[in-house]
Amino acid sequence: MEIPVIRMDQLHGEKRSETLSLLHNACAQWGFFWLENHGVNEGLMNKMKDLVNKHYEQDMEKNFYSSEKANILDYEKASSNVDWECSFMYRHQPKSNSHDIPELLRATVFEYAEEVIKLAEQLAAVMSENLGLDKDYIQKAFSKPSVGIKVAKYPRCSHPELAMGLREHTDAGGIILLFQDELVPGLEFLKDGKWIAIPPTEGNRIFVNLGDQIEVMTNGIYKSICHQVLPNKNGSRLSIATFYNPGADAIIYPAPKLTYPSQYRFQDYLNFYSTTKFSDKVSRFQTTKAILK
Repeated sequence: MEIPVIRMDQLHGEKRSETLSLLHNACAQWGFFWLENHGVNEGLMNKMKDLVNKHYEQDMEKNFYSSEKANILDYEKASSNVDWECSFMYRHQPKSNSHDIPELLRATVFEYAEEVIKLAEQLAAVMSENLGLDKDYIQKAFSKPSVGIKVAKYPRCSHPELAMGLREHTDAGGIILLFQDELVPGLEFLKDGKWIAIPPTEGNRIFVNLGDQIEVMTNGIYKSICHQVLPNKNGSRLSIATFYNPGADAIIYPAPKLTYPSQYRFQDYLNFYSTTKFSDKVSRFQTTKAILK
């Protein structure tokens, strides 16, 4: 089962229509996909990865293995409520917590966030376009988007069968852009009732998944998908996840253009249907809603 791959540069050429269609299908049928040729500076991505790994080796790793979390794992039974991870959260906007971020990473994580926000905005625009909405619909609906980066390492685990790196969940927010390990696997997404392993990153690809608010705003057309992380006995996995979320005060509701008409008399619909039977049903629903106003 091939995970969809979207090449962002093809949105600006003769393959634009084909690429828009691929993206729409990825959002509607999968809820996750790979991005290539996305425009985020490759040197910056490599620097971010190297600095996070350096900070982990200098500080996070030792602290993790000496923590209560690492020692709570009972090797006679699985620990179902402990996530085998160490992480910190960088809040970029609207209010930064850069003073809480290791000095080693402070400047680079800010620069990285700024670039990924631009990519998230591009995605929001083409997703809106694919849904027949104004290109700025999602960005405006997010109302001063909140952006944060979860920097995580999933440490090597000698008994991975007895723990979870991160328990299964969907993401609460909007668009999640993940830069992950190029060697160590572990991420899995649920697809048609089966867990699909997401392979390690190749060539600075970015992995995207959609959060709960996108599913609500698109009236279920686009999907927020359950996922989890498995620990690994052979190595530690890197995860740098940027969350492009609605602002805290954003009021979330399905885009009116994407909702079904409501409270109409069936005979009235049949009367309209008799003259529009061979037209697109979505257009018919929209016209029915307009008549009912």
